[in-house]
Amino acid sequence: MTAQPPPLLTREDARRLQSMLGTAIGPGLSERELDATEARFGFTFSADHRVFLSAGLPHGSSSWPDWRGGDAEDLAGRLAWPVDGVLFDVERSGFWHPAWPSRPSETSEALRVARTELESAPQLVPVYGHRYLPGTAGEHGHPVLSVHQTDIILYGNDLADYIHHEFAGRSSGLVSRTTIDFWSYFVDGGPGIDVTLPTPFTPYATTAREAVDCLRMLALERLIGRRHHPEQLIEAGLTALVLDVETESLPLLAGLSRSEHERADALFDRVPAELGLLQDLPSDTTDLPWEAARWELVRWWLRLIVNGSLDPGAGGDLITYEGWGALARPQSLRPLVDRTDAYNDRSAVRRGDRDRSAEAIVEEAGRLLDGPWPPQS
Repeated sequence: MTAQPPPLLTREDARRLQSMLGTAIGPGLSERELDATEARFGFTFSADHRVFLSAGLPHGSSSWPDWRGGDAEDLAGRLAWPVDGVLFDVERSGFWHPAWPSRPSETSEALRVARTELESAPQLVPVYGHRYLPGTAGEHGHPVLSVHQTDIILYGNDLADYIHHEFAGRSSGLVSRTTIDFWSYFVDGGPGIDVTLPTPFTPYATTAREAVDCLRMLALERLIGRRHHPEQLIEAGLTALVLDVETESLPLLAGLSRSEHERADALFDRVPAELGLLQDLPSDTTDLPWEAARWELVRWWLRLIVNGSLDPGAGGDLITYEGWGALARPQSLRPLVDRTDAYNDRSAVRRGDRDRSAEAIVEEAGRLLDGPWPPQS
């Protein structure tokens, strides 16, 4: 861990957070109830999760686990979901963690080995829907992860940051960090997609205009605080150069070698200025953070989904996080968010319905693009 965790939540902090949820809040769980829940299901709440639940128990939506009177089978299934999802990908998608022993050739044996290895992985405990906190007794400040199979996404640097972003359209602005063994692999370098990290799109430009448009969108992402891999910036520069876009810095950016990647950010940031794009970038002039810039980016991400440059699930998660959440949850984006949730729903995954759910995301993206912009809330 490279950064100090935030202070432990107080009950007053937790109650303020719960006032943002837009759902009913029941009496908090007593220490005895918390201990009994942990003993019954064989896990531990983290320290901040315990404080949050002792301040009040959210209900009124099936997405909130009912630790007081909920169905035991449902709660056990939620707790098993992260491990079951990894095993699903071991069996169906060939996933194998690099720290595990060599993968056996027989699938049944591979599942046995994976199941054994996963017994030592820290328990993830559901917070809301498929958002999870590591269940580390006595510890706090761990990130909230969105989990579906090995597509594991960082949704908040800690519990408070997650609630501010998911339910109030605000973020702490902290640099994203992961702190928990095994699960951090998927965010920090595995096959999962962290929505706070670079947008995972395939380059699509075939004309100079499209190349400049891509440069502008990358500049907008940087404006709202998103980051990029050096390779993405270099590739965008090289694509623009090949398509006859001319600026002084483009050849320097496009020609960077791997040993020179640390220069990519500074060189890229010169390109929009040389193209005269900076004066046209939106200003941060409303109560919502970079509202105009985010709407422009949402439209771009929708186009990437429709043209096949951005995976529908990844794009839906990105728009949910940086668009719907940060823009105070506009109703116009709710159908896309619902389709993304359906794509991520564990029962749909088990039924093999993800392709159908992905098509629904693409269809909704096209519908939004065909309407007025920004779409009417």
